[in-house]
Amino acid sequence: MNFINRLMKIPIIYRLAVIKEKLSGYKKQKQSFYKSLGYHLNLKHPKSYNEKIVWKKIYDRNPLLTITADKYKVRDYLKMILGDDRANSILIPLLHVTDKPDNIPFDKMPEEYMVKANHGSGMNIIIEKGMSVDKKNVISTCKEWLNRSYGFQSHEWAYQKIDRKIIVEKLIRDEKGCIPKDYKFHIMNGKCKLIGVYTDRFKNVNCSLFDPNWNLLDVSWEIGSKIEAGNYVYKPDNLQDMINIAEKLGIPFDYVRIDLYSINGKIYFGEFTHYPGGGIAKIDPVSFDYELGAMWKIKKKYWKNINKINKYNARL
Repeated sequence: MNFINRLMKIPIIYRLAVIKEKLSGYKKQKQSFYKSLGYHLNLKHPKSYNEKIVWKKIYDRNPLLTITADKYKVRDYLKMILGDDRANSILIPLLHVTDKPDNIPFDKMPEEYMVKANHGSGMNIIIEKGMSVDKKNVISTCKEWLNRSYGFQSHEWAYQKIDRKIIVEKLIRDEKGCIPKDYKFHIMNGKCKLIGVYTDRFKNVNCSLFDPNWNLLDVSWEIGSKIEAGNYVYKPDNLQDMINIAEKLGIPFDYVRIDLYSINGKIYFGEFTHYPGGGIAKIDPVSFDYELGAMWKIKKKYWKNINKINKYNARL
């Protein structure tokens, strides 16, 4: 289904609401921002990290945003940037991809795997060893995902033109058999400025923040309704290798968060995230929101001045 057809399936009341929001100067977005963060959103001269995330949602139209936000097509981007061998070494094995959930070959799947939609966040089902798979429920949920427009009303442009699919990947585990730590690299203008380490992601998530030299920061980052500074996490031996990969992948963007895993020294790619927290994630102290924002230099239509972006987009 092409973008126009998908757009027409969005209830007209939502489409009109988005148009009205734009004409109002994003009044509701500004109200939501203030309610969440306690200070007023400045879109004309954004200074804080959260302000710049909202600015990015509304004004950044880098064509590579859609390609890299697509959890399926991003695989081709990795191969183009890193080369086939390097990309294949860090990509989580892909077991199946389809736009027809009824065709998922459940009987041919391994004991553990993850089912997810490629066009948004939070749409995933983990199948673990020993579980009884409710195939009808999985199929029904996947069909619901495929009919869902992710991020339309919150102005998250990168997701709107993705050709929606269901992908099935191998479920990876760490040395202890647990869901691995998630290393989130905040890349600003091609350089890593902040690293978040998320543990116990699907149960009692905890976030520890480090600078690129692995100094623990006394900063809290809101995850859901939880906001507290995380504990020290040991520095991975391959940290510099992960930073190098994240920086290389992030070159065509003024800002992107790139998620990686490290298991027994082996690196795996997670995903690109262009709008962390939707621009309304609390950061405590708020001074760090501004400190982080100062590290990110934004420039309108920056992508038109980077020749590599046009070359990447043409090849993809």
